Amino acid sequence: MSQPQTLLSMAGAPATPPALAVSAVVMIDAQREYVDGRLPLPGVAAALDEGSRLLGAARQAGRPVIHVRHKGRAGGLFDPETTAYAIAEPVFPVGDEPVVTKALPNSFAGTELAELLAGLKIENLLIAGFMTHMCVSSTVRAATDLGYRAAVIAGACATRDLPDGQGGVVPADQLQRAELAALSDRFAVVVERAEEIPA
Repeated sequence: MSQPQTLLSMAGAPATPPALAVSAVVMIDAQREYVDGRLPLPGVAAALDEGSRLLGAARQAGRPVIHVRHKGRAGGLFDPETTAYAIAEPVFPVGDEPVVTKALPNSFAGTELAELLAGLKIENLLIAGFMTHMCVSSTVRAATDLGYRAAVIAGACATRDLPDGQGGVVPADQLQRAELAALSDRFAVVVERAEEIPA
């Protein structure tokens, strides 16, 4: 039996991520809800550290960084009146880095993200954040529909255990691996570390 291939490789698409010099970083929902709120994620500290390295590389290269923040309802998750809504310190915006506020998993839905990227003449995205199976995945898939080329920095993403609908649990590490494999099939180049992004 032959080794499986991604649809991207079968189509002859580049196997390397877009270079930092022609990309923008989009950091999705790196908020305290996932750190010390009601949805703490396994491995979130390491993911934030890797996200900080990604942002540092982009800032040093003078590349755009866009933060996306999920806004929930009062009394619920991501309540804007609580610390859970705040962006976590390791990846906090600096200077005039824009913060896009969303209410749906897809960061493009009902937000100004596409307009910001158009104004910057950006066609390549380096994506990281939380949760891998939800808002990261939704955004990456939407980016493909909108004509962007994307890379996901796996080490700067995290997710959580989920019920499998059959009385069991899908552990976070297995869900992370499966979701990244699904994205790499058609929607993005997946790398583990920020240092793998070409300059």
